[in-house]
Amino acid sequence: MHLIWTLIIGAVIGAIAGAITSRDASMGWIANIVAGLIGSWLGEMVLGSWGPSLAGMALFPSIIGAIIVVLVVSWLLTKMGND
Repeated sequence: MHLIWTLIIGAVIGAIAGAITSRDASMGWIANIVAGLIGSWLGEMVLGSWGPSLAGMALFPSIIGAIIVVLVVSWLLTKMGND
């Protein structure tokens, strides 16, 4: 059951990051989950585990990390598309 909650919270974090960066329309649910999970890991590694948490993920560092992941992936896809 923990895995399901982790995936759901990862999807929500990824969707929030996509909405904040205005790149949510180009990303699907799977990409949102991946961005949320990787962003959560990245954010907690860099910023620590502060603030409220759900499913073992600190929300604020996770959202900040997911925003970074979404921006980097969008930038890389844009660069690859221009070549």
